[in-house]
Amino acid sequence: MCGLVGLIDLKRRTAAAELARLAGTMAETLTHRGPDDSGVWVDQEAGLALGFRRLSIVDLSPAGHQPMVSASGRHVIVYNGEIYNAAQLRPELEAKGVTFRGHSDTEVILEACEAWGVGAAVERFIGMCAFAVWDRRERRLHLVRDRLGIKPLYYGRVGQTFFFGSQPKSFFPHPDWRARLDLGALAEYLRFNYVPNRLSIYQGLRQVAPGGMVTVENFSPEDGSYRLREDLYWDFRSVARDGARRRFQGDLQEAAEELERLLREAVACRMIADVPLGAFLSGGIDSSTVVALMQAESRTPVKTFSIGFPEADYDEAPYAKSVAEHLETDHHELRVSASEALALVEKIPEWYDEPLADNSAIPTYLVSKFARSQVTVTLSGDGGDELFGGYPWYGFGRKLGERLAGVPAPLRRAVAGGLRLLSHEAWDSLARVVPGNLRPERVGDRVHKLALLLDLPNPDEVYRYLVGQWHDPAAVSPLVVRRDDGDWRGTGPSDVPDFTERMMYYDTLGYLPDDILTKVDRASMAVGLEARVPLLDHRVVEFAWRLPRSLKVEGSLTKRVLRQVLQRHVPKALFDRPKQGFEQPIAHWLRGPLRDWAEENLSEKQLSSEGIFDPAPIRARWQEHLSGARNWQYPIWNILMFQEWKRHWM
Repeated sequence: MCGLVGLIDLKRRTAAAELARLAGTMAETLTHRGPDDSGVWVDQEAGLALGFRRLSIVDLSPAGHQPMVSASGRHVIVYNGEIYNAAQLRPELEAKGVTFRGHSDTEVILEACEAWGVGAAVERFIGMCAFAVWDRRERRLHLVRDRLGIKPLYYGRVGQTFFFGSQPKSFFPHPDWRARLDLGALAEYLRFNYVPNRLSIYQGLRQVAPGGMVTVENFSPEDGSYRLREDLYWDFRSVARDGARRRFQGDLQEAAEELERLLREAVACRMIADVPLGAFLSGGIDSSTVVALMQAESRTPVKTFSIGFPEADYDEAPYAKSVAEHLETDHHELRVSASEALALVEKIPEWYDEPLADNSAIPTYLVSKFARSQVTVTLSGDGGDELFGGYPWYGFGRKLGERLAGVPAPLRRAVAGGLRLLSHEAWDSLARVVPGNLRPERVGDRVHKLALLLDLPNPDEVYRYLVGQWHDPAAVSPLVVRRDDGDWRGTGPSDVPDFTERMMYYDTLGYLPDDILTKVDRASMAVGLEARVPLLDHRVVEFAWRLPRSLKVEGSLTKRVLRQVLQRHVPKALFDRPKQGFEQPIAHWLRGPLRDWAEENLSEKQLSSEGIFDPAPIRARWQEHLSGARNWQYPIWNILMFQEWKRHWM
């Protein structure tokens, strides 16, 4: 895994030496992503410079050095990731006359792009990647990102410079760079806890789409103009649509047989490395499946890593240990105190250049740092929930959406209006007539939530509500710009008619790349660790979307087919339990050891002086959270993580 950065001086004002200096300085900000080697390359006539930091995984020799120039001298690449079928592609390229200088996958990618064309080449790659290829003859730049968005790649124009790179932090040393807040991206962050839809929190920047290729050409130094085209070489919308129309016809056992075959291949090719390798193990279904298949492929015990917390409700370590003992892995467990985790809260912005309010960011960093003490590559189980229906909101959302859809909209609105006639407190007072042992908690809160849900026009809006935090960002920040996020939200009921599958579809388009994979990339790269994700092999993804929902979710049982695969290797008793997220006790910490820090960030004086937020709704939720009347940990954490990000980067 590595870090890449590039710039194009659109008016060609900069000398070669200065271009090289800038690229080198910018690349230094990504040293954590690539601590083993660095390099720069300059095309002065084009005003282009490339910078690179390398984490050596395959071909540790100088033959793997980047930026890398093709044998013909025409193309230059900077590349972050791993292509697992490079060994299979190499003989085909040799048959076309290519002579390889080393055995890195970087060289295979570069020569494949030259021999077959970038578009044709990327369709044949299996793996995770983000790379930039510069065509010196045509003065054309290609920016490519892997199919599921495992690796990041940003691009955009600020001033008279076109920037591209692994993380926005690399642009800060450039004199043209201006860190200005994108108010449309802020609105989406407030709603979802992350910046979605290929957006960036910084004005002028975007992200290359998962499965996307951006081509930049026709540069004019006279006025600084250029032509930019965005294409998809792999479209998840088409995968989901085709899967719904071309279903797998076998039964559960036949599906498990085919899934295990695909997963074995996906795991095996991700175990190729010239450095020590291990795996994250939580004891849940996804990571346990990955580790079980790794152990089946390995002649020696696989190194596995987990962390535990003192709070029992958040401690998965005992489950991981039981699975590890059964599989006979070389297991390593780190016990983390609350004080150790809390000490990292204010460091989160150093790892994440954009605000991210996923409260599992800290444990992900901790387990990455722990694993890095012994290995350079790990495999993780990310993607299983989105592919096989593991999230709790799928079941709840389906039931709620179906029930609401059966009630006429005018009647729903009328009932909602009636429920709102009484305040939260009034409903709580009325509930006191019910004996204490039968009385639900926070009746007023629940009644008003029901009223809000009754107002929603369709099941898709139910999903948005369930996964959202600040449902009306404009009420929190009067500055935000409302966006139409229909493109990000998908093709609609006609293409993915089953509502449960549509929620999985939405999560795969947004939550997975923009939250989960962003979190894992930044946390692992912060310590120079490469994290590989076998469940997101695109062949596994395409097969999963051919499976009928009944083979994934049936009643309250989730991940049916994945459970069948795991049961062949691990006794059911070791993993058959309610889903437990990889989180921390944030609600408790905000009322305890983090209270003073949170109060400072959420004070009316602080919020008012910055001019971004309206203090009233934030202060109201904060006071309700402190009193214990309601648990607002997620929307409060959302604001706190933005405040810390802004303090660090703006």
